[in-house]
Amino acid sequence: MPKVKPSADADQAPHQPSDQPLPATYEAALEELETLVQQLESGQLPLDQLLSHYQRGSALLAFCRDRLQAVDQQIQVLDGSTLKPWNGA
Repeated sequence: MPKVKPSADADQAPHQPSDQPLPATYEAALEELETLVQQLESGQLPLDQLLSHYQRGSALLAFCRDRLQAVDQQIQVLDGSTLKPWNGA
């Protein structure tokens, strides 16, 4: 189990990546998610940042899953030889 460093700035508000808006694209979300996972696995984050990074990662993962599911549905919904347009939601 990685050691967790106590926060040196307990009185200051930590950077909250979970408060940021979601990226515009799947690729940007995946890149950010990969970075967060590396930071979490490093064991070098202060305890107060672990939870916010985990929450942000969860939001990014849900975003990526939603995008993949929407694209999968678009591929499966064929109307003759024409693919129905994906609305991006």
